[in-house]
Amino acid sequence: MAAATEKATTCCIEDAKPAPVRKASNVLQDWSVAGSAPSEDQISKRATVATLIRSVDSLPQPAANPTATKGIPIMLRAQTSHPLDPLSAAEISVAVATVRAAGATPEVRDSMRFVEVVLVEPEKHVVALADAYFFPPFQPSLLPRTKGGPVIPSKLPPRQARLVVYNKRSNETSIWIVELSEVHAATRGGHHRGKVISSKVVADVQPPMDAVEYAECEAVVKDFPPFREAMKKRGIEDMDLVMVDPWCVGYHSDADAPSRRLAKPLIFCRTESDCPMENGYARPVEGIYVLVDMQNMVVVEFEDRKLVPLPPADPLRNYTPGETRGGVDRSDVKPLQIIQPEGPSFRVNGYFVEWQKWNFRIGFTPREGLVIYSVAYIDGSRGRRSVAHRLSFVEMVVPYGDPNDPHYRKNAFDAGEDGLGKNAHSLKKGCDCLGYIKYFDAHFTNFTGGIETIENCVCLHEEDHGMLWKHQDWRTGLAEVRRSRRLTVSFVCTVANYEYGFFWHFYQDGKIEAEVKLTGILSLGALQPGEIRKYGTTIAPGLYAPVHQHFFVARMDMAVDCKPGETFNQVVEVNVKVEEPGKNNVHNNAFYAEEKLLRSEMQAMRDCNPLSARHWIIRNTRTVNRTGQLTGYKLVPGSNCLPLAGSEAKFLRRAAFLKHNLWVTPYARDEMYPGGEFPNQNPRVGEGLATWVNQNRSLEETDIVLWYVFGVTHIPRLEDWPVMPVEHIGFRLMPHGFFNCSPAVDVPPSTCDLDLKDNGVTGKPIQNGLLAKL
Repeated sequence: MAAATEKATTCCIEDAKPAPVRKASNVLQDWSVAGSAPSEDQISKRATVATLIRSVDSLPQPAANPTATKGIPIMLRAQTSHPLDPLSAAEISVAVATVRAAGATPEVRDSMRFVEVVLVEPEKHVVALADAYFFPPFQPSLLPRTKGGPVIPSKLPPRQARLVVYNKRSNETSIWIVELSEVHAATRGGHHRGKVISSKVVADVQPPMDAVEYAECEAVVKDFPPFREAMKKRGIEDMDLVMVDPWCVGYHSDADAPSRRLAKPLIFCRTESDCPMENGYARPVEGIYVLVDMQNMVVVEFEDRKLVPLPPADPLRNYTPGETRGGVDRSDVKPLQIIQPEGPSFRVNGYFVEWQKWNFRIGFTPREGLVIYSVAYIDGSRGRRSVAHRLSFVEMVVPYGDPNDPHYRKNAFDAGEDGLGKNAHSLKKGCDCLGYIKYFDAHFTNFTGGIETIENCVCLHEEDHGMLWKHQDWRTGLAEVRRSRRLTVSFVCTVANYEYGFFWHFYQDGKIEAEVKLTGILSLGALQPGEIRKYGTTIAPGLYAPVHQHFFVARMDMAVDCKPGETFNQVVEVNVKVEEPGKNNVHNNAFYAEEKLLRSEMQAMRDCNPLSARHWIIRNTRTVNRTGQLTGYKLVPGSNCLPLAGSEAKFLRRAAFLKHNLWVTPYARDEMYPGGEFPNQNPRVGEGLATWVNQNRSLEETDIVLWYVFGVTHIPRLEDWPVMPVEHIGFRLMPHGFFNCSPAVDVPPSTCDLDLKDNGVTGKPIQNGLLAKL
C-alpha cells in the first residue's frame, strides 16, 4: 500500500477540487483542512519528546529532497517506514530480486512464481518503541519509565519481507524471509540490496491460485478439442462466448492430494459476444467434467457426462443501466450530496489515523486485505487506552448445499485459496464511498514477480449515522439530541461471481463494528425441462440457484487497557438466566446476567445463543472503573449460524474451525490462519485452529486472541437476480465498564437549528400545558 502521496478526494460532488498532493516528510499531515500547517500543539509535542530522549547515536536525517534515478525507485532509510507499514513497491521489488538471485540455477530462477510477498510484522515491543520515539504523534508513555530516562536505540530493527514462492518446474512451495535493511538506493544493473535470512521448502502443500493461472486455465480448456466438440453439441462454436471459471478442487479423496496442482472449472456461456457487460453467469453449462493440471497447464481428465440443454436466454439477466439491460431506470431519484466544507474530522499521517478520540494504523495484505493495527482511545486524563493490537478478516468459506455434481464440490476458501486483498477493487471510478475520502493504494507482486498496484484500494471516510442519543424532559419540554457520526475504513473485492465489502466502523460512543456486505451474482445451475430441485430456488426457466452459506472469520488480537508487554486480559461469557420461582422471585419476573470465566482453550469453544443473550467480555484483570469493576470490551454477536452439513462432510476436514462461533487462544505469532496457511488441497484433518486448541493453554490472564466465526445461510430469492442487493452481516465490540460514563456525552450539538434558519425555516414553539402551569 501507499499512503504518503495519496490524495484526499471528494467523490460524486460536481466541480470538487482535489486536495493538494503532499510528499512524505516529517511534518504531520492534517487532512481535516487541506494544506494546513502543523498546529502549535504538534510542534510543542515534538519539542517535549526531543527533551525526553537520550539517544545512543544521533539519528541520521533523510535528505529533504532525495535525488532519484529516472525510472528507478528510491527508498530512504528504514525509519521512513513504520514497522507496521505495508511493503512499498520498491521493497517488494527488492525482495523478489533477492530471492530470484538466490536461485541455484537459471532453471530454478526461471521457474519461480511469486504467490505472496508480505511484511514480516515485528514483535510488539518493536512497534511500541517505534510509536514512542520514532513516529508521530510520539507516545513515550507506551514504554515503562526507567531511572534516568529511557535509553533509545539510534534505529529500529530492519524491515523484513516474507515470500511464498511456487516452483512451477518442481511443484514445490517454499517460504523465504528477506531482510530489507540495505534497501535505500537505486538498484543498478539488476543488483539488489536485500539479504536472505532463511528459506525452507514446505512439503505436501499447494499455495493459493493466481489470476495469471486462471487466465491460462481458461485458454487451455477453450482450446481443448474434446471440449470444443462438447460445446458444439450444445450449439456453441464461438469460444469467445465461453467463460471458464477455475475452482480449486478442495480435498475429497487422495485423487485431490497436493502432489498435483489441480483445478476443476465451472463453465458458463454468454449469449452475445458484442456485449462485454452481459451477465454470463445466466447460462451455466452442465454435464461437462474437466480436470486441469495447473502446474503443466494441461487438461488431464475430460468427460462429457450428460447433455444438459443450455438454459434459454433470460430477458432479465442483465444489470446495466436502462436500455442496455432492456429496461427503464426510475426517474424520481434526486441528487444526494455529502459535503464537508471544512474538510473531515480525521487526520492521516502515513498510515496513522486520528479521528476524534480514536487512533489506529491501517495495513493491507494480499490474503486478508485490510488490517487495523494499534487501536486505541484517548480518554481525557487517563490518556491513551489500548483496545486491540490487530484486527482483520483471516478466512472465509462458502459451502454449497446441493449434493449434485458439480455443486457438491463448491466449497471455496476465498482468503486461503485466492486472497481477498489480491482481488480487491480500485475505488477511483465509482462512488463506493461518499463525502471527503482518503484513499490508500495497495502494492502486490504478480505471479512472475512484477509489481502491481491497486489504486484507491482502501477507503477512509466519515458517515452520518442517525441519532446518537436524545432525551426530552416532559415537564419542561426541553430536549437534547446529538447526531451520530462514524469513521469507516473499507475495501471491496470480487471472487469470481460474488462481491464482498469489508468494513470497520468506529463510533463516538467507543463502539467498533465489523461489517461484511455481500453482493454480486448467484452461482447457478441448469435444469432439464420440467425439472425441479429441492436444494435450490428456481430463478428463471432452466435456471436454479443452489442453497449455500457464507462464513467469515475475524481474528482479533485484543489488548484491552494493556500497555505494550502487558498480558492482563481474560474472557468472560455472559448468559442471561431466569430466576427460579421462590422467595427470590415471588413475582416470577426476575432474571439476571450470569458470568463464567473461560479458563482454558477447550472451555472457550463456544456458540452463539440468542435465547440467553449470550455475549463475551474481554476484561483487563488489573484495571478498574470508578465502581471497582474490571474494565472491558464485549463482543456482541449479530445474526449467525453454524454449518448445515453432516459431521463427515468433506469440506469440514479443512474447515473444522466452522464448528464453533467463538474460539479463544493465547497469542502465538505463527497462529494466523484458522485453517492453516495452505488450505488449498489440504489433506490434513483439522489443521489450524482446531488443532492449536488441543494444547488447552490457560486463558486466565494472558495476551488474548479472539476468533469469531459468523455466517449467513443463503436461500436464494428471485429478488437476488440478476444481481444481489447487499446482505449485511457482522458483529460489534462495545465498551463494557471501560468508561466511567457514556463517552458520547461530550459530543457537541449539531448545527441543524442554524441550518433551518439559513434556509428560512422556522420551528414551531413547543406547546406544553404543564410548562405553562409551572
